[in-house]
Amino acid sequence: MVQRRRLFDFLPHLILMIGVAIVAFPVYVAFIASTWDAATISNGTMPLRPGPHFAENYYRTIFVGTSSTTREPVGTMMLNSLIMALTIAIGKIAISLISAFAVVYFRFPFRMTAFWIIFVTLMLPVEVRIFPTYKIVADLNLLDTFAGLTIPLIASATATLLFRQFFMTVPDELVEASKIDGAGPMKFFVDTLLPLSITSVAAMFVIQFIYGWNQYLWPLLITTKDNMQTIVIAIKKMIVTQDALTEWQLAMATAILAMLPPVFVVVVMQRLFVKGLVETEK
Repeated sequence: MVQRRRLFDFLPHLILMIGVAIVAFPVYVAFIASTWDAATISNGTMPLRPGPHFAENYYRTIFVGTSSTTREPVGTMMLNSLIMALTIAIGKIAISLISAFAVVYFRFPFRMTAFWIIFVTLMLPVEVRIFPTYKIVADLNLLDTFAGLTIPLIASATATLLFRQFFMTVPDELVEASKIDGAGPMKFFVDTLLPLSITSVAAMFVIQFIYGWNQYLWPLLITTKDNMQTIVIAIKKMIVTQDALTEWQLAMATAILAMLPPVFVVVVMQRLFVKGLVETEK
């Protein structure tokens, strides 16, 4: 019985390890490819061990530039992606917190109508309304600007719904206690609701940061200058389909660099992220 129990305990771990190996192996191959030269990769003789060109390839990718299709260094594109992802995540959280606070704690005409109008925008992502959105951004002269990259993507019905549902679970006794202490609405919001919302904010930050970092269609549409392009666009442009040889070692280095910030955010905020998604009793 003991041996059978140990077998049943080990089997789920074995399945998980196999799954991790399947997911991690392509990432490992990409890293290995980023340390070899183009000839070794192209002729199919690349071994599964790190090569001698690690420092050279990553230095050229980050600081010099990659090819004729991506003339800007990847470091510049990573900075653009970081600014875009942080602005979208912080902007969405700030606007959603305020809108959810207004819908839950203030009584005004058409309060629920306003909430449902916000909620209906879930059916209108940027891809659906891309032409009118582009027209407005172009008319406002926001092409090739960080404002044009971020402002159209900041509004978020998902975050508003999440924070509204959480605010509705906050006991009314806290509101009454704040009123007795003489706290106004904003003081109650800052001193009481925000500290209680840390886990939800962390979960939403991780989701929205990755959403902003992985944006491809919108940056591709409104950026024409090389110094405003994001790293996701850089990866696509480096894989050429013409007669020119793709510099696969630099493309793989760029792919590895593109994974680092989202992975870092998930690892650092993993505990708060999980609590924000699964915790039901605040």
